This record gives sequence, C-alpha cells and structure tokens, in this order.
Amino acid sequence: MPIKSAIINATPFSSAFPKGSVLPMPKIKTAHLVKTETAQETPVREAKPKRLAKSGKDAQERDQYFSRSVGKALEVLEFLQAELTPMTMNEVAQRAQLSKTSAFRLLRTLETIGCVTVDGRGQYKLASGIHAVTPTQWLGKLLRVGMPHLQALSRELGETVSLAALFDNRVEVIAVVESSHVIRMSNVVGHILPPNASSLGKVITAFQPLEQREKLLRSFGIYLFTKYTITDQKDLNREFDTVRKQQFAIDREECAYDGVCFSVPIFSANGQVSAAISSSIPKTRVRDAEHEKEIIAAARATAEQLALDLQSA
Repeated sequence: MPIKSAIINATPFSSAFPKGSVLPMPKIKTAHLVKTETAQETPVREAKPKRLAKSGKDAQERDQYFSRSVGKALEVLEFLQAELTPMTMNEVAQRAQLSKTSAFRLLRTLETIGCVTVDGRGQYKLASGIHAVTPTQWLGKLLRVGMPHLQALSRELGETVSLAALFDNRVEVIAVVESSHVIRMSNVVGHILPPNASSLGKVITAFQPLEQREKLLRSFGIYLFTKYTITDQKDLNREFDTVRKQQFAIDREECAYDGVCFSVPIFSANGQVSAAISSSIPKTRVRDAEHEKEIIAAARATAEQLALDLQSA
C-alpha cells in the first residue's frame, strides 16, 4: 500500500491572505498542502546543454568551424546583461580578455547593429529590447554549472535546495532539487518570488542598486503573506541593510507558516549579485542556532564554488 506523504509547498502565493494586505494580489498560483502517493524524491535531470556549451573552451579550440569573434560577441553581451551599470571599453576588454583594438571593433559592431548603446562618457550597455535575448546565454551556463552543486547541497543537508535568478523586473526560481523527506518544503521552477518576504527574493534584491531594488518592489508589490511578513518600508530597508552586511537572508515563516528558508547570494567577479541559492526546511527540523549556522555555511560554500566555476566555464 503506497505511503502517503505531506509536502509543505513553499510557494508563497496563497489566495487566502490575512487581513491587512498592502496591495491587491495579482493572479498567481495558490499555495496549498499537497498530498503525494510516495515519499520518493523525483529525480532531477540536468537539461542536456548544447554540444558546444557542454564541451567547453577546449572543444572550441579544436572545432575548425568555431568563430572566435562570434563567441566573444556573445560573451560580451552576456556580461553586459549581468552588469547593472554601463561599462567602459577598457573594462569590456579586460573582462573579455581582448586587446583594446579588438574590444573597440567588437563594441562598434554591436553598436552598429543595435545590440549595444554608448553614452557621452564612452560607457556601453545593452540596447533597449536586447534584454529578452541575452539572458538565455547566461541562464544556460548558470543551470549547466549550477545543477551539480544544487544536487550535492541537497544531499548534504537533506533538504530542498533552490536556485533563483534576477530578471529585468523580477526574481524567479530557475531550478529546484527536492528533499526526499516525507514532510518537506517544496518549490516550483518559474515561480516569481516576493522581494519583501522570500529569502531568495530578499537576498537578491538587497544587493541591487537602489533604483533596481525599487523597481523589483514596484513590479511585484509589497504583500502581507503571514503575520511575520515585513511590509513597512522602513523595516524593509533595515532588513536589506542587514542582509547586505551578513551576506545571507532568512525567511522565518514570512512567506508560509511552518517553513524556514536560508539564502546566500552568488557573487560575480565584480561583486554583482544576479543569482542566489536557498535551502528550505520545515520549522520543526531546525534544531537550534548552531544548526542554522551550519546550513548557512554549507550554502555559502556551495555558492562560492559555483561562482568560481561560472568564471572558468
């Protein structure tokens, strides 16, 4: 006879909110207690990357048909997408490991075809309308490099582990490795996270420039999910300050009752944060403060190694 297992869905999008919600709720999926027929963990299969992405730089060098100039152009578009401020030609040359002459020719070409723009100070950024194209390059690499790390962290902690990324106006879950426990916190790929309540939303939002942070808050809104949710703007600013100082965020039943989530940022080479990792745990399995420190330390070590692997991928 199959074993009944209860999953606490960590998705905070409940249609039945406590009184006092700050803004009207958009149409999004409902959080609920889900019953499944078995306690087995659904295996998470890593998506098969394209042959070139999988084989890496060595294969690029061996492939006589590989165009280095096209590869460098995509690389430049990729890190311009990840940056939140314009970059000078010298900065682009350094990041892409190009000579200044090659960097200028590449940027001039991208500018001519409308992929980048340059301001009066000679700083480059993605042109309007390119944002919807370039994230696929970065996200593909993030998922390819990140999935083995997520699976290892989930095995180490025995809990659900999620990976979220920053998009233009939202923070979204892009990968989940579920815990094999009968009772567990669950997450779903594609869920947009509240920047004021979820640990992933808070940790990514906290490290953005003020303009981007306000954009994320305006786009999602500030909602009251539980009695522990932070909705006051001053309190929220203090929370973001704390997150930046300690370099992790905790959601203590702020999205859903009986769940605790710990998140750490993934820093790029220049200190930007466009992604983060979390571990979600039923409140009853959090033993004490020392246990919390162990969870955060494990997540941080994973994020740091992932960041290093991304730089060399």
